[in-house]
Amino acid sequence: MAKIILKENEKIEDLQCKGLKIIQNKKWFCFGMDAVLLANFCDKKRGAKTVDLGTGTGIIPLILYAKKHVDKVYGVEIQTEVAEMAKRSIEINGLQDKIEILNIDLKEVTKYLEPNSFDIVTSNPPYKLGNSGIVNPTDQKAISRHEILCTLEDVIKNASKLLKQYGKFYLVHRPDRLVDIMCLLRQYKLEPKRIRFIHPHINDKPNMVIIQASKNANRELKFDAPLYVYNENGNFSKEVHTIYDSEE
Repeated sequence: MAKIILKENEKIEDLQCKGLKIIQNKKWFCFGMDAVLLANFCDKKRGAKTVDLGTGTGIIPLILYAKKHVDKVYGVEIQTEVAEMAKRSIEINGLQDKIEILNIDLKEVTKYLEPNSFDIVTSNPPYKLGNSGIVNPTDQKAISRHEILCTLEDVIKNASKLLKQYGKFYLVHRPDRLVDIMCLLRQYKLEPKRIRFIHPHINDKPNMVIIQASKNANRELKFDAPLYVYNENGNFSKEVHTIYDSEE
């Protein structure tokens, strides 16, 4: 592992997956279960060329490399400090030849990456509309949670630009934005193919939804079985344990 000097409020966490580590900043928006579930929802495609839009800490590229055996992953992150931290996470794992963090605006991604050339695009974007509550437009947590620097449409439009014919787009979001998501996917020629709802407990309404869409594909949407995060005892369900423990 490369020697990395940590900055204020930073710590290194063990991902417990093939020895991978990640730098987290406790004052910023750290990665959560949504990113882990999204990465595991992706189909395994050895050698796939992949982009993660709004990569944050770089957690999704790390999991995709470790578990899905993709060949090359680009992580796009507009916040300079966050992108720099993600780059250092890649360095401590010695994966600079496999994962590249681009400190750019995802709305300009096709200036840096070739359009119509990627097998997979993933995104765990901000969930909240930019006008939903009072937010600080320079705060890292606010930028991660609210559509301040990009919108859902920006993410979907640029995912479509990057993907090759029948390439796959994977998105995790909130169920209350589902109508917006489906309309925008169709608008940008990304046909919804799989959907899965994530529920905290078996009798709770879903609080996350994960969607796979395919560029210019035929119309057919399949529903995966719901995923329940916690069992009746308040512990992680067997499936969630499997997701976190599996090294595939």
